[in-house]
Amino acid sequence: MKIKCLWEHNGNDSMLYSTKYPGAFTRGKTKEEALQKMPLEIKSYLIWKGSKLIDSFEPTIIQEKESDLAICDADTNILFEDEKKPLTITEYQELKALALKSAKDFQKLYDAIPDKNKSCLPVRKTFYGLVPRTANEMYEHTKNVNDYYFGEIGIDTDHEGSITECRERGFALLESQPNFLKNIVHIGSYDEEWSLRKVLRRFIWHDRIHAKAMYRMAIKTFREEIPNVFHFIQNVTTK
Repeated sequence: MKIKCLWEHNGNDSMLYSTKYPGAFTRGKTKEEALQKMPLEIKSYLIWKGSKLIDSFEPTIIQEKESDLAICDADTNILFEDEKKPLTITEYQELKALALKSAKDFQKLYDAIPDKNKSCLPVRKTFYGLVPRTANEMYEHTKNVNDYYFGEIGIDTDHEGSITECRERGFALLESQPNFLKNIVHIGSYDEEWSLRKVLRRFIWHDRIHAKAMYRMAIKTFREEIPNVFHFIQNVTTK
């Protein structure tokens, strides 16, 4: 099965996104490395989602963007061509349910960490400041994009409470707006293009980035079994 992907890159650093599976992504120091990782990412994603597994995957690039952002630190500003299309109510409900499942599973992973303020990871600085190291820092960082993402499409909300609670409030405010399914493209911060489809995809993508980091950190730090809530596939080489 062909997996349509978008390729965003800055020099040798690459990020690939699946168009069929919102939020699924891989990163690599080269395009080839990112492509090699995609089949396992899709397998992990389908297991997490509870969908039927597919026998084989063939990633193929259908859209490309050269970026001046720090792709190696997961910075991105790409808008998929498909993310400009209006949504049906069924599409919206399915994507919303997936974004809320992602938030709830992120909470489950966080709750399972024995010490929320302990980490073996070294201090590292990126374009947005220090990289979150502890479970608490990762949780707060991931939760706190709620009002930023919704704000980019004109929804004034907050990030108070749990990651699920603030995301649910944002969706409720969105749904009170007339014609929200038209999926209007907005020019947001830093002249970045945003749409509702992009917000839905970005929530899942951002959760996966930091859930993977939290899971790996917890295994290294506590040397004990941590529930693999997102079904990340570890230490497997794709041929």
